[in-house]
Amino acid sequence: MHDLPSLSQALLDAAKKAGADSADTLAVNGTSVSIDVRDGKLEQAERSEGIDLGLRVMVGQRQACVAASDTNPDTLTQMAERAVAMAKMAPEDPHIGLATADQLSDVRDAQGLELFDATNEPSAAELQEDARRTEAAALSIDGISQVQAASAGYSAREIHLATSNGFAGGYRRTDRAISCVAITGSGLEMERDYDSDVRIFQADLRSPEDVGHRAAERTLERAGARKPKTGAFPVLFDERISSSLIGHLLAAVNGSGIARGSSWLRDALDDTVLPPHLSVIEDPHRPRISGSRPFDAEGLRTSKRSIINDGVLTGWTLDLATGRQLGMDSTANAQRGTSYPPSPGLGNITLTPGDQTRADLIAQMGTGLLVTSLIGSSINPNTGDYSRGASGFWVENGEITYAVNECTIAGNLREMLRSIVPANDGRPHLSRVIPSLLVEGLTLAGE
Repeated sequence: MHDLPSLSQALLDAAKKAGADSADTLAVNGTSVSIDVRDGKLEQAERSEGIDLGLRVMVGQRQACVAASDTNPDTLTQMAERAVAMAKMAPEDPHIGLATADQLSDVRDAQGLELFDATNEPSAAELQEDARRTEAAALSIDGISQVQAASAGYSAREIHLATSNGFAGGYRRTDRAISCVAITGSGLEMERDYDSDVRIFQADLRSPEDVGHRAAERTLERAGARKPKTGAFPVLFDERISSSLIGHLLAAVNGSGIARGSSWLRDALDDTVLPPHLSVIEDPHRPRISGSRPFDAEGLRTSKRSIINDGVLTGWTLDLATGRQLGMDSTANAQRGTSYPPSPGLGNITLTPGDQTRADLIAQMGTGLLVTSLIGSSINPNTGDYSRGASGFWVENGEITYAVNECTIAGNLREMLRSIVPANDGRPHLSRVIPSLLVEGLTLAGE
C-alpha cells in the first residue's frame, strides 16, 4: 500500500527545490473490478490497480499541472522540474493561487460521512455470480429476447490532497454496482431499457434479481413504441432523467461560465428562476452518499448551502480562481483530477419535493409526453434554448397509452424551469435527489 501523505510531501519538496513558489498535489490510489456476463458465462473481466499522482506548481502568476503513475523518487523529481519549466512558459493568470491559511479547512478526513465500506472486497467469482443472477432474472420474464449487458463491479480508492502552505488531508471511498440492459423484440421492432444500482456499502445494494426484473419490466413496457404527435404539450421528466434538467440549471450558475459571460443566467443573480416554493440545496455532508466530501480540491471546508432559495438564485458555484475573478469568496466547490487544475463543480443536490406522486402528475397533465430517456443534446449556453431527442410514453386523458420513440422536445430553459411541478419520488440514496418534473408547453416533433 502506498503511503500517500509521504509521496505528496516528497512531491511538494521536489517542486520547491525545482523553483516553484507554491504547489499542491492530489494523489489517488485505487482498485477497480468489473465483470460482464452473457448467456450465463463470463464475457469480460477487468481489474485495474494503480496510483495516480498530480502536481500543480505556481511560479508567480503562472501555473502548470503534470501527472504520473510512477512513485520512483527520480520520477517525482522529473515531474517537479517539468512542471516548473512548463509554468514558466504559461500565460499569466492574475486569479490563480492557493488558499490563504485562514481559508484552509481544519477538517482533514471524512469521519462521520461513511464513504468507505470496510468489508472485504468481493472476489471475481462473487461479482460474476451477481452478474449471472441479474441476467437470469431478466431472462426469466416472458417477452425478453436477450440481455445486452449484465454487469457487476467494485471500486475502492484512497484520496490525499496536500498544499505547500500547510494543508494535508485525505479519505477513502468505495463503490459497489450492478446493472442490466434487457431487450425485447428483434430487428426494427427491438426495444431496450435498463436498471442499475450503485451504493457505497455492499449491504445497501439491491439484489441482482431486483435489478434484473426491473430492467425486464421497463423493457417490456417499451414494446411497440412509435412516434408521438407533433405540437405543444406538457412533458413529464421521469425521475430517472429529471436530474439532467436541473443539471442544466446548475451548469448555468457555474462560476466558470459566469466569469466568461457565457451563461444564460449570467444576469440572474437574486432573480426568480424556479417557482417560489422550490429550493435547490447542496449538502456535501450526507452520510453514505457518493457526492459527499469533507473538503474541496483546494483544501477549503465544505458546507451546506442554498443555491436557490424559494425560487431565487442566491449565488454562483465558485472555486478560488473564479471567485477572485468575480470579486467573491469561493463556495468551496473546487474539483480536480490529477492532470488538470481545480474548477468549480457540485456534488450532492436536493430539489424541494412536491406533495404529489408521479401518477398524480400523469393524471394532471391530461395529454402529453412522459419522458424516460434522453438522447443527444443541443443546449445554447447563452440563451438557454433547449432541444433533445427523447423516448418514453404518450399520455392521453391522464393515462399512459403507448410507448414513444424517435421524437424531439424543445423549449427555453428559463421558461421551462419557472413552470416545473415536482413529484415526491426522488430517491434519497442518490447524490442528486431530484423527483419527476412536470413542465408545461414544450414543443414536440414527432409524426
